[in-house]
Amino acid sequence: MPVDPTARIHASAVVEDGATIGADVHVGPFCHVGAAVTLADGVDLKSHVVVAGHTSIGPRTRIWPFASIGHQPQDLKFAGEDSRLDIGADNMIRESVTMNPGTSGGGGVTRVGNGNLLMVNVHVGHDCQVGNGVVIANNVSLAGHVIVEDNVVIGGHAGIHQFCRIGKGAMVGVLSAVLSDVIPYGTVTGDAAHLAGMNYVGLKRRDTDKAVLQGLRQAVPEIFEGSGTLRERAERASKAHGDNPLVAEIVAFILADSKRAFCLPDA
Repeated sequence: MPVDPTARIHASAVVEDGATIGADVHVGPFCHVGAAVTLADGVDLKSHVVVAGHTSIGPRTRIWPFASIGHQPQDLKFAGEDSRLDIGADNMIRESVTMNPGTSGGGGVTRVGNGNLLMVNVHVGHDCQVGNGVVIANNVSLAGHVIVEDNVVIGGHAGIHQFCRIGKGAMVGVLSAVLSDVIPYGTVTGDAAHLAGMNYVGLKRRDTDKAVLQGLRQAVPEIFEGSGTLRERAERASKAHGDNPLVAEIVAFILADSKRAFCLPDA
Protein backbone atom coordinates (compact mmCIF):
# COMPACT_ATOMS: atom_id res chain seq x y z
CA MET A 1 0.00 0.00 0.00
CA PRO A 2 1.57 3.35 -1.01
CA VAL A 3 0.29 5.15 2.11
CA ASP A 4 0.26 3.15 5.34
CA PRO A 5 -3.02 3.58 7.26
CA THR A 6 -1.12 4.56 10.42
CA ALA A 7 0.50 7.56 8.72
CA ARG A 8 -0.63 10.98 9.98
CA ILE A 9 -0.95 13.48 7.14
CA HIS A 10 -2.13 16.99 7.95
CA ALA A 11 -5.09 18.28 5.97
CA SER A 12 -3.02 21.14 4.56
CA ALA A 13 -0.21 18.84 3.33
CA VAL A 14 0.07 17.62 -0.28
CA VAL A 15 1.15 14.03 -0.90
CA GLU A 16 1.21 13.29 -4.61
CA ASP A 17 -0.14 10.02 -6.00
CA GLY A 18 2.65 7.46 -6.23
CA ALA A 19 4.49 8.47 -3.05
CA THR A 20 5.25 5.65 -0.63
CA ILE A 21 4.50 6.52 3.00
CA GLY A 22 5.45 4.04 5.73
CA ALA A 23 3.98 3.22 9.11
CA ASP A 24 3.74 5.97 11.76
CA VAL A 25 5.00 8.64 9.36
CA HIS A 26 4.03 12.21 10.25
CA VAL A 27 3.58 14.73 7.44
CA GLY A 28 2.93 18.06 9.11
CA PRO A 29 1.16 21.24 7.99
CA PHE A 30 1.93 22.66 4.54
CA CYS A 31 4.41 19.93 3.56
CA HIS A 32 4.67 18.75 -0.05
CA VAL A 33 5.76 15.18 -0.87
CA GLY A 34 6.43 14.30 -4.50
CA ALA A 35 5.19 11.29 -6.45
CA ALA A 36 8.57 9.48 -6.51
CA VAL A 37 9.35 9.97 -2.81
CA THR A 38 9.62 7.17 -0.25
CA LEU A 39 9.27 7.94 3.45
CA ALA A 40 10.19 4.94 5.62
CA ASP A 41 8.54 4.07 8.93
CA GLY A 42 8.56 6.78 11.56
CA VAL A 43 9.76 9.66 9.37
CA ASP A 44 8.64 13.02 10.78
CA LEU A 45 8.22 16.07 8.53
CA LYS A 46 7.52 18.83 11.05
CA SER A 47 5.90 21.43 8.76
CA HIS A 48 6.58 23.37 5.53
CA VAL A 49 8.99 20.66 4.31
CA VAL A 50 9.23 19.93 0.58
CA VAL A 51 10.55 16.55 -0.58
CA ALA A 52 10.84 16.12 -4.35
CA GLY A 53 12.42 13.92 -7.02
CA HIS A 54 13.52 10.32 -6.59
CA THR A 55 14.20 10.68 -2.88
CA SER A 56 14.14 8.03 -0.16
CA ILE A 57 14.26 8.91 3.53
CA GLY A 58 15.11 6.23 6.08
CA PRO A 59 13.33 5.27 9.29
CA ARG A 60 12.85 7.81 12.08
CA THR A 61 14.58 10.65 10.27
CA ARG A 62 13.18 14.02 11.36
CA ILE A 63 13.07 17.10 9.12
CA TRP A 64 12.32 20.61 10.37
CA PRO A 65 10.49 23.47 8.61
CA PHE A 66 11.50 24.98 5.28
CA ALA A 67 13.91 22.22 4.30
CA SER A 68 14.13 21.63 0.54
CA ILE A 69 14.99 18.00 -0.12
CA GLY A 70 15.56 16.41 -3.52
CA HIS A 71 15.06 19.28 -5.94
CA GLN A 72 17.05 19.64 -9.17
CA PRO A 73 20.85 19.87 -8.66
CA GLN A 74 22.54 23.26 -8.87
CA ASP A 75 24.61 22.14 -11.84
CA LEU A 76 24.34 23.77 -15.28
CA LYS A 77 25.28 20.43 -16.89
CA PHE A 78 22.22 18.73 -15.42
CA ALA A 79 19.92 17.75 -18.29
CA GLY A 80 17.03 16.18 -16.43
CA GLU A 81 18.59 12.71 -16.23
CA ASP A 82 17.30 10.22 -13.67
CA SER A 83 19.14 10.65 -10.41
CA ARG A 84 18.53 9.98 -6.74
CA LEU A 85 18.88 11.26 -3.21
CA ASP A 86 19.13 8.54 -0.55
CA ILE A 87 18.94 9.57 3.11
CA GLY A 88 19.42 6.99 5.86
CA ALA A 89 17.88 6.41 9.28
CA ASP A 90 17.76 8.48 12.48
CA ASN A 91 18.93 11.75 10.98
CA MET A 92 18.07 15.21 12.31
CA ILE A 93 17.73 17.63 9.39
CA ARG A 94 17.11 21.10 10.75
CA GLU A 95 15.48 24.23 9.37
CA SER A 96 16.19 25.39 5.80
CA VAL A 97 18.56 22.55 4.92
CA THR A 98 18.89 21.92 1.17
CA MET A 99 19.91 18.57 -0.33
CA ASN A 100 20.20 17.82 -4.05
CA PRO A 101 20.19 14.50 -5.91
CA GLY A 102 23.09 13.26 -8.01
CA THR A 103 24.02 13.86 -11.63
CA SER A 104 25.21 11.63 -14.45
CA GLY A 105 28.69 13.10 -14.01
CA GLY A 106 28.97 11.92 -10.42
CA GLY A 107 27.33 8.50 -10.31
CA GLY A 108 23.74 9.71 -10.18
CA VAL A 109 23.24 9.38 -6.41
CA THR A 110 23.69 11.72 -3.46
CA ARG A 111 23.86 9.69 -0.22
CA VAL A 112 23.54 10.64 3.42
CA GLY A 113 24.02 7.87 5.99
CA ASN A 114 22.59 7.29 9.44
CA GLY A 115 22.50 9.21 12.70
CA ASN A 116 23.67 12.55 11.35
CA LEU A 117 22.85 16.06 12.56
CA LEU A 118 22.59 18.73 9.86
CA MET A 119 21.97 22.09 11.50
CA VAL A 120 20.21 25.17 10.14
CA ASN A 121 20.85 26.17 6.51
CA VAL A 122 23.27 23.37 5.62
CA HIS A 123 23.60 22.61 1.91
CA VAL A 124 24.48 19.13 0.63
CA GLY A 125 25.30 19.45 -3.07
CA HIS A 126 24.86 16.96 -5.88
CA ASP A 127 26.75 13.65 -5.77
CA CYS A 128 27.96 14.17 -2.19
CA GLN A 129 28.54 11.08 -0.06
CA VAL A 130 28.04 11.68 3.68
CA GLY A 131 28.71 8.88 6.15
CA ASN A 132 27.31 8.12 9.61
CA GLY A 133 27.44 10.05 12.88
CA VAL A 134 28.39 13.31 11.14
CA VAL A 135 27.67 16.71 12.70
CA ILE A 136 27.46 19.65 10.28
CA ALA A 137 26.88 23.01 11.96
CA ASN A 138 24.89 26.01 10.79
CA ASN A 139 25.42 27.51 7.32
CA VAL A 140 27.92 24.93 6.07
CA SER A 141 27.98 24.25 2.32
CA LEU A 142 29.19 21.01 0.75
CA ALA A 143 29.85 21.60 -2.95
CA GLY A 144 29.27 18.82 -5.46
CA HIS A 145 31.08 15.49 -5.25
CA VAL A 146 32.28 15.99 -1.65
CA ILE A 147 32.95 12.88 0.46
CA VAL A 148 32.46 13.19 4.23
CA GLU A 149 33.37 10.02 6.10
CA ASP A 150 31.98 8.79 9.45
CA ASN A 151 32.09 10.85 12.67
CA VAL A 152 33.26 14.09 11.05
CA VAL A 153 32.43 17.43 12.72
CA ILE A 154 32.22 20.54 10.50
CA GLY A 155 32.06 23.91 12.25
CA GLY A 156 29.63 26.68 11.36
CA HIS A 157 29.95 28.69 8.13
CA ALA A 158 32.64 26.38 6.71
CA GLY A 159 32.74 25.79 2.98
CA ILE A 160 33.94 22.54 1.39
CA HIS A 161 35.23 22.74 -2.19
CA GLN A 162 33.94 20.29 -4.78
CA PHE A 163 35.65 16.88 -4.96
CA CYS A 164 37.25 17.27 -1.51
CA ARG A 165 37.36 14.32 0.87
CA ILE A 166 36.98 14.76 4.64
CA GLY A 167 38.44 11.68 6.31
CA LYS A 168 36.88 9.71 9.15
CA GLY A 169 36.80 11.44 12.54
CA ALA A 170 38.18 14.74 11.22
CA MET A 171 37.17 18.16 12.53
CA VAL A 172 36.79 21.29 10.38
CA GLY A 173 36.96 24.60 12.25
CA VAL A 174 34.40 27.39 12.10
CA LEU A 175 34.61 29.64 9.00
CA SER A 176 37.18 27.38 7.34
CA ALA A 177 37.46 27.21 3.57
CA VAL A 178 38.45 23.64 2.78
CA LEU A 179 40.10 23.48 -0.64
CA SER A 180 42.01 20.19 -0.20
CA ASP A 181 41.51 16.74 1.31
CA VAL A 182 41.49 16.42 5.10
CA ILE A 183 43.18 13.30 6.48
CA PRO A 184 41.26 11.02 8.88
CA TYR A 185 41.26 12.38 12.46
CA GLY A 186 42.86 15.66 11.35
CA THR A 187 41.77 19.10 12.55
CA VAL A 188 41.84 21.90 9.98
CA THR A 189 41.29 25.62 10.43
CA GLY A 190 41.72 28.90 8.59
CA ASP A 191 40.45 30.95 5.65
CA ALA A 192 42.24 28.48 3.38
CA ALA A 193 42.20 25.58 5.80
CA HIS A 194 45.51 24.06 6.93
CA LEU A 195 46.15 21.03 9.11
CA ALA A 196 46.29 22.36 12.66
CA GLY A 197 46.67 19.03 14.47
CA MET A 198 44.73 15.86 15.08
CA ASN A 199 41.24 15.45 16.51
CA TYR A 200 42.41 13.72 19.67
CA VAL A 201 39.40 15.02 21.59
CA GLY A 202 37.01 13.18 19.27
CA LEU A 203 39.11 10.02 19.43
CA LYS A 204 39.14 10.10 23.25
CA ARG A 205 35.37 10.57 23.31
CA ARG A 206 35.08 7.36 21.30
CA ASP A 207 37.24 5.54 23.89
CA THR A 208 40.19 4.95 21.57
CA ASP A 209 42.93 2.88 23.19
CA LYS A 210 45.70 5.03 24.73
CA ALA A 211 48.46 3.00 23.07
CA VAL A 212 46.82 3.53 19.67
CA LEU A 213 46.65 7.28 20.33
CA GLN A 214 50.31 7.34 21.36
CA GLY A 215 51.28 5.54 18.18
CA LEU A 216 49.33 8.10 16.17
CA ARG A 217 51.14 10.96 17.93
CA GLN A 218 54.46 9.41 16.91
CA ALA A 219 53.45 8.72 13.32
CA VAL A 220 51.94 12.10 12.37
CA PRO A 221 55.25 14.07 12.39
CA GLU A 222 56.84 11.27 10.37
CA ILE A 223 54.14 11.65 7.72
CA PHE A 224 54.20 15.45 7.46
CA GLU A 225 57.84 16.30 8.18
CA GLY A 226 61.21 15.19 6.84
CA SER A 227 62.63 14.17 3.49
CA GLY A 228 60.74 12.80 0.51
CA THR A 229 57.24 13.35 -0.80
CA LEU A 230 54.11 13.04 1.31
CA ARG A 231 53.41 9.71 -0.35
CA GLU A 232 56.91 8.41 0.41
CA ARG A 233 56.73 9.53 4.04
CA ALA A 234 53.30 7.92 4.40
CA GLU A 235 54.65 4.63 3.05
CA ARG A 236 57.56 4.76 5.53
CA ALA A 237 55.18 5.48 8.40
CA SER A 238 53.05 2.53 7.34
CA LYS A 239 56.05 0.22 7.63
CA ALA A 240 57.03 1.65 11.02
CA HIS A 241 53.49 1.72 12.48
CA GLY A 242 51.67 -0.82 10.36
CA ASP A 243 49.90 -2.41 13.30
CA ASN A 244 48.26 0.88 14.35
CA PRO A 245 44.72 1.01 12.86
CA LEU A 246 44.52 4.82 12.88
CA VAL A 247 47.85 5.20 11.10
CA ALA A 248 46.75 2.56 8.59
CA GLU A 249 43.56 4.54 7.84
CA ILE A 250 45.49 7.78 7.31
CA VAL A 251 48.06 6.12 5.06
CA ALA A 252 45.34 4.46 2.98
CA PHE A 253 43.57 7.81 2.66
CA ILE A 254 46.75 9.54 1.45
CA LEU A 255 47.61 6.80 -1.02
CA ALA A 256 44.11 6.60 -2.49
CA ASP A 257 43.20 8.33 -5.76
CA SER A 258 41.93 11.88 -5.28
CA LYS A 259 41.11 14.90 -7.41
CA ARG A 260 42.45 17.29 -4.74
CA ALA A 261 45.67 17.93 -2.86
CA PHE A 262 45.87 17.65 0.94
CA CYS A 263 45.44 20.12 3.77
CA LEU A 264 48.99 20.32 5.18
CA PRO A 265 50.41 21.93 8.34
CA ASP A 266 50.90 25.68 8.04
CA ALA A 267 54.44 26.55 7.00
